[in-house]
Amino acid sequence: TLYLTVHINDFIKFIGRKPLSGDVLELPNLKDEFALNDADISLPRYYVIEDVGRASEGFSVTWFPHLYRLKLIKMAGTQQFTDILNVPTGADKDKFVGDITPGTTYYPGEIIRYQGKLYTVKVQTTGNNPPNTTYFDPYAGNTLENILSTHAKELEINDAIIKQAEADAALSGYETRQFYTLAVDPLTGRNVLNTADTGTLDASNMSYHVSENNARPIRSGYTGYLLGDGFPPNGYDFGHGILFPETPGQNDFFLRTDFMPNRLFRYDGTRWLKFEDSVRMTMTNTDTRQTLKTGFINNTQFTFSDIVATDYVALVQGNTTIDTDIDYSIALYIVLKLDTQELSYAVADYSGILSSYIKNSVSKVRITLPIINATQETIPTSGPWKVVLCNNREEQKQSLSKVLRPKADL
Repeated sequence: TLYLTVHINDFIKFIGRKPLSGDVLELPNLKDEFALNDADISLPRYYVIEDVGRASEGFSVTWFPHLYRLKLIKMAGTQQFTDILNVPTGADKDKFVGDITPGTTYYPGEIIRYQGKLYTVKVQTTGNNPPNTTYFDPYAGNTLENILSTHAKELEINDAIIKQAEADAALSGYETRQFYTLAVDPLTGRNVLNTADTGTLDASNMSYHVSENNARPIRSGYTGYLLGDGFPPNGYDFGHGILFPETPGQNDFFLRTDFMPNRLFRYDGTRWLKFEDSVRMTMTNTDTRQTLKTGFINNTQFTFSDIVATDYVALVQGNTTIDTDIDYSIALYIVLKLDTQELSYAVADYSGILSSYIKNSVSKVRITLPIINATQETIPTSGPWKVVLCNNREEQKQSLSKVLRPKADL
């Protein structure tokens, strides 16, 4: 913490207003000539005004104040200071021309900032925005944030902690797959034991017949919290998919992957019975966790309405251009669907995504998939994709205050 005394008239003369809490000051006299790494870069010292008062020694004999006393603390690498920290350093500092602005011409070698990310201009351009790889490349140099902030190192530490935690406890609940579960006689319901004198003994999978039926456990031999893992007991073979097999054998196991969580079934000879649910999940909160809780917390999907037009187009994996039979019209959103797969785009976010082509002397809608984060969007799976143009979308996950707000207030 530093205390800085400044003259009131001087501060207002050079800054244009009174000092406020949250203002950032650079103190050149405290600049560090070298960074901790091998980068030949001097480190500026930024401080944030935490409190503003009047210095006790700054009053004249007539009791008029003349001095401000500023309480300063070091600036943290947080989001509100991104504009200060997210700039090139070293020799690239003079190439930085600021945030991209419409109508401005940019020249090769210049460094611009767009939506919080830095890009290097490849080709002279006007009116184009990153991440269009024809004109821009992601900036590969050092930024002031990388050098001054501990953010990157903290992320590395956090990732290492998560990896170690996943190695120590890969899944939630309790591991019981290594324990043996007694098989059951399907006719009597009693436990079935093989003895050493049994001629058909197969210790690998307990596959033998009792009254011409396969003797296998009819339920898990262990009860408790979070035990189901989707695997049959004793290492029995099982199938998986979204439809049951047409000709199952008695006591066969099958994992239905279209259930959430996935559900393991056992065939009793006439019907499929629930055996257990696969509720043991990784405890790292990622989108790959097949739980309803994860799907709600991490839900970033939209519900689309006010449909303008719909068409079905046969597409091949890797396509980037979609020619539809929809008469050319303007819409705010584009939605592409195939089974459970969905791609959606806001037309205003991607220049040129919605255009036209001529078919039988009529203008039809052409969709050109955009480049996002320097990666060209493509059709992920071949098949008949449904193309929907619409003018409204709502977030599937919203706060109650927003959901219940009258439409007139939006």
